[in-house]
Amino acid sequence: MSHLLNDTSFIPLPLFVRGKVRDVYDLGDSLLIVVTDRISAFDVVFDELIPDKGTVLNSIAAFWFDYTKDVIPNHVISTDPAAYPASLAPYQDQLRGRSMWVKKVQMLPAECIVRGYLEGSALKEYRQSGTISGVKMPADLRQGDRLPKPMFTPSTKADEGHDINITIAELGKLIGSAMATKLEEKSIALYEKAAAYAESRGIILADTKFEFGLLDGHLVVADEIFTPDSSRFWEQSDYQPGRAQKSFDKQYLREWLETLDWDKTPPAPTLPSEVIAKTAAKYREAYERLTGLTLA
Repeated sequence: MSHLLNDTSFIPLPLFVRGKVRDVYDLGDSLLIVVTDRISAFDVVFDELIPDKGTVLNSIAAFWFDYTKDVIPNHVISTDPAAYPASLAPYQDQLRGRSMWVKKVQMLPAECIVRGYLEGSALKEYRQSGTISGVKMPADLRQGDRLPKPMFTPSTKADEGHDINITIAELGKLIGSAMATKLEEKSIALYEKAAAYAESRGIILADTKFEFGLLDGHLVVADEIFTPDSSRFWEQSDYQPGRAQKSFDKQYLREWLETLDWDKTPPAPTLPSEVIAKTAAKYREAYERLTGLTLA
C-alpha cells in the first residue's frame, strides 16, 4: 500500500493550482501534477484519505494517455520521477506513481462530456423534459440504457460549485463553432476507442469527461483522462438497465452519502473505516481490471 498523501507543500515549487484531488506546481513552461489521496463528492472534499487513490488515478490516466495518443496528442512529458527536473530529485520516492510532468497548456473553458448510457445529470434532465443536452430523445429510455449513439454534452468549467450544462451551439459561442466541432469529434473518438477497450475487459464505460487545450496552437487533451474520478465504469456482467449499476468509480461513496441527513455542503460527514476500505477497493479494482496490472 502506498503512503497516504494529503499535503504536498514539501515540493519546493510555486503552487500553480490546488484542486480537490490534484496539486499542480509551476515549472515555467511545464507543470508537475501530484495526485493526492483526497476524495471529493458533491464538490465537497472529505477529511479522510483513500489508500492508493492517488496512485490509481495517476496510473490509469497515464495508461489512457498512452493508449489514445493516436487519436489526439496529450500534454504528458514523463511519469518517471527520475526524468523530472533536477530540483525534484530529492522527492522521487514521494512522487513515484502519483505524479506527472506535463507541458503547460492553454486550457479551453469547457468540460467535454461524452455519454454512452443514460445516467447522472442526463438522466435527471431526461426525466424532466425527455431531452439530453436539449436534444429530444426516445420516450421509453430507462436508467442505465445504452443511448442510440454516444452524445457530446459539454458544460462550462466552474471554479466553485457545480459545472453548468450547455448546448453545442452555446459552446460554439464560447470558443468558436469550428473549435466546438473539433472538440465534439475528438471527444467522441476518444470515448469510442476507450469504450471498446473497456468492453474487452468486461467493463462498460458509461460516460466520461475531458479537458482540452492548445499547445503551440495545436489541440491536445490534458488534465486527466478515463479515470474513476472523471468517468463512470460499470461491471458488464452485472449490467441491467432500469436501476443503478455496479460501479468502479466513487458512485459507491455517493450512494452511501445519499443515505445520510447531509445537505451536501461543508463540513463533510466523517467517513467510516468500512466506507474508506470499500471505496479504496473500488479504485484498485478499476486499475487492475482496466490495465491488467497489479497495483504494487
